[in-house]
Amino acid sequence: MSNAFTLTAENRSHAGKGASRRLRRLHNKVPGIIYGGEAEPVMVSLEMRELKKALETEAFYSHVLTLKLDGKEQQAVLRDLQRHPATGFPAHIDFLRVDQSHKITMVVPLHFTNEEKCIGVKKQGGEIHHNIAEVEVSCLPQNLPEYLTVDMTAVELDQVIHLSDVKLPAGVELTQLALGEDHDQPVAAVHTPKVRASADSDEEEAASGGDAEASDED
Repeated sequence: MSNAFTLTAENRSHAGKGASRRLRRLHNKVPGIIYGGEAEPVMVSLEMRELKKALETEAFYSHVLTLKLDGKEQQAVLRDLQRHPATGFPAHIDFLRVDQSHKITMVVPLHFTNEEKCIGVKKQGGEIHHNIAEVEVSCLPQNLPEYLTVDMTAVELDQVIHLSDVKLPAGVELTQLALGEDHDQPVAAVHTPKVRASADSDEEEAASGGDAEASDED
């Protein structure tokens, strides 16, 4: 995958809640930390405006990022993000260093395509139900996908799509499937709409009642 996100980080020397609050309030910066790999963890700060802009893009959460620190670049992924409970602004961010030779585990979103062309919907009157919106994958950093696609075109009424049905790029594995068949959970399905199912049931009951009355008259 291409590397489309570059952030500038600065070293910070003061830790603790008080120092972090001052950093956000007085300098409009977000405290964070970079850890992992063979290097020691480093406390950093990032510009609030730059970080907020990056967080508005879905791909940022499942992308290999470039962090510029002390004139050097290092590759990392977003590992944890804390937000202010009232404003929703980023309050603290964790980055995990990565290298091309070690696999990483990341959560990536699912994108459901061709839902309007779905056979179970267009020709059979069903509706699509989504069971999950994201999955956990394991792969080398260079193989990390921004998202996985679930094509709904050929899905028929009462058909269920499972994790094992999701097409994966080369070198990418779903961590849940590694745990066994019992973890092959449903991803999406096409079912009869509840309103229609209820109406069909009422019609059947009415027909059954009419047959019973006819029988009593006989």
